[in-house]
Amino acid sequence: MTGNTPGAGIFRPFDTDPRFMFSAFRKWRRKRAASRMQVAPETWTQVEQTLPFLAFLPADDLPRLRQMALEFLADKRVHGADGLVTSDAMLLSIALQACLPVLNIGLDAYADWVGIIVYPGDFVIPRSVADEDGVVHEYEDEVLGEAWEGGPVLLSWFEGDDVAAGAAEGINVVIHEFAHKLDMGNGEVDGYPRLPAEMSAAAWASAFRPAYEDFCGRVDRGDETRLDPYGAEHPAEFFAVMSEAFFETPGLLKGEYPAVYEQLSLYYRQDPAPREAALPASGVTSLKHSFASGRNAV
Repeated sequence: MTGNTPGAGIFRPFDTDPRFMFSAFRKWRRKRAASRMQVAPETWTQVEQTLPFLAFLPADDLPRLRQMALEFLADKRVHGADGLVTSDAMLLSIALQACLPVLNIGLDAYADWVGIIVYPGDFVIPRSVADEDGVVHEYEDEVLGEAWEGGPVLLSWFEGDDVAAGAAEGINVVIHEFAHKLDMGNGEVDGYPRLPAEMSAAAWASAFRPAYEDFCGRVDRGDETRLDPYGAEHPAEFFAVMSEAFFETPGLLKGEYPAVYEQLSLYYRQDPAPREAALPASGVTSLKHSFASGRNAV
């Protein structure tokens, strides 16, 4: 991989390894680094207009999200691969989307890793699998996004009309992959993230398990679903796909699986569906996003 850091733009990352730093010191350093970043109001507006689901946030939350995005960029390393040059707008877009799920959870949820690698389009990852006879088969897997346990998040960036056409409503590869990172916080990638103390693991399972089974049945029958059918691949993918829908099309998710929406609302400490419903019909349009859909947990 060939990469570049965002040092030529408004962002000046500092050298740190989060595995060896106390949480309070890390917070102080990233806040200090973020305070040195200057983003013009028109730049924020330009980027946020490409992310219409941010309109579902309460007005007071948008400044908090912007601040968290800057701290995120101070804390992480974003590299362009295969000659991709990362622009300030690209970095802000990634950061805003990555921080949305943890806006009320906190950036420490992403503390055990540093790197983000952005490819200009889809990319190939070599893989191997052993069959039932123990024979190892090697192959190349073409993907658009992947999150590695303890390692980086890999994303695809598409410019303009090159964004994958026909993507299902509510798809967002950044939120998807960062949901996997939250899932990894509880050990296995299994659709059960580390829940806050006030949440019930039994209630989570009672909401997600029947919803997953129902969704798998619908996909297996070939039923048309407005939620991404990739969620039927594995409980971890179901959690990530439902997280995408929670932020991008919350009313749709609430209508399809209200118990899942309720659990995600408790987990993310957000409730976007009423705000989506309160917007004028033309207030939020379905846009082609800079990140195409692409899936893989590890």
